[in-house]
Formats: sequence, structure tokens, C-alpha cells
Amino acid sequence: MTTDDTTHDKRLTTRGARTRGRIVAVAADLMYIQGVEATTLDNVLVASGASKSQLYRHFSDKATLVRAVIDHVGDRIITRERETIGDVTTLGGLRNWADGLVKLNGLRHGAYGCALGSLAAEIADRDELAHATLLRLFTQWQTLIHEALVALQEAGELLPNVAVDQLATGLMAALQGGYLLAQTERDVEPMAISLDLALSHIEKLAAR
Repeated sequence: MTTDDTTHDKRLTTRGARTRGRIVAVAADLMYIQGVEATTLDNVLVASGASKSQLYRHFSDKATLVRAVIDHVGDRIITRERETIGDVTTLGGLRNWADGLVKLNGLRHGAYGCALGSLAAEIADRDELAHATLLRLFTQWQTLIHEALVALQEAGELLPNVAVDQLATGLMAALQGGYLLAQTERDVEPMAISLDLALSHIEKLAAR
């Protein structure tokens, strides 16, 4: 969130904050399903039930709304990952984390891919502020994966000479590639295969 957005949020009334939150949540859902480009401000107005004056009170244009959506989606994903992979203490737990992501995506048959990855694909090269936020969020996500692997290594689950930074990069790449293939094929199976191969490699580096 930018400094200007933070200052603005502090001035919001409870009702205003609720309206803003509803607009952002609705916009995030629409952009996830039909893409950023295809989602218009009129779409957001209709789906959120907000008025034009309410929308423009909080967002000067679509780009500002998209940045708020990135913050919203990113915060949701990082919170989820912190609560799931953050509790991983065994290689089996790492499998359970990956299986959970596959099952969650399977509820949509892999149709929409990674919510954060989809935003990055559409926005990263067109908006430098959005790109900076996306980079920060993906870095946070990969850091959580890295910290889980470090915890496994410290617990004796992985060999002490394993380069966990490289494993974290590879696992993140397998996850995002799996999301993309699942979205393209509208089938979650490629995501399951991608993560299984990455985890199988990690398991071969087990200390026992």
C-alpha cells in the first residue's frame, strides 16, 4: 500500500472503509475470473452496488483500483500461506501444503490460475508501482517457502548441505508453472504433477 493510500485510509469513516473494502473485493473477484483488461469500472459498479461518486471518492481511476486489488489479493494469499506453510515441520507436512493448494485450485478445475500470478501477467509491465508491489508480494511468498525449508533442514529433515534458497526458487517456479498449466488446460492435474516432481526432488535430499 502506498503512503498516499495509507493516509487516505486513516481518514475513512467506518462506513467509507466498508464501502471501499466492498469495491476492492468485488473488483478482485471480477479481475480474477475475467481478467483485468476485460473488467471495467462499470462492471465493478454494478457488481458492488456502489455509486460512481463512491467509487471515485476512493479511486481516481482504474489503475488506482487495480493497485488496491493487488494489495487485497496479496494480503489474502500471504496470510493464507503464513498460516499453512508457516506451520510445516516435516516433509510430509510440505506435501500436505502442496496438496492443499492443488485441492483448492481443483474447486475451480484450475480455471483461473493463481490470483496473484494472473495479475502479474497482465499488469507488471504496464504499471511500475503495481510491479513493485507484485515483486514485494512474490518475494514474501517465496520467503515463506524458504523459511519452511530452512526449518526442515534445522529439524534434520533435509541434509545440512542442501541449498535451500535454490530449492525455494524451484518450488515456487513449479507452483506458478503448475497454476499456469492448470489455467490453460482447465484441469488441475498438471499443477499436481508439477508440484509432485518438485517435492520428489526435495524428498531425495532427505537426511534419512
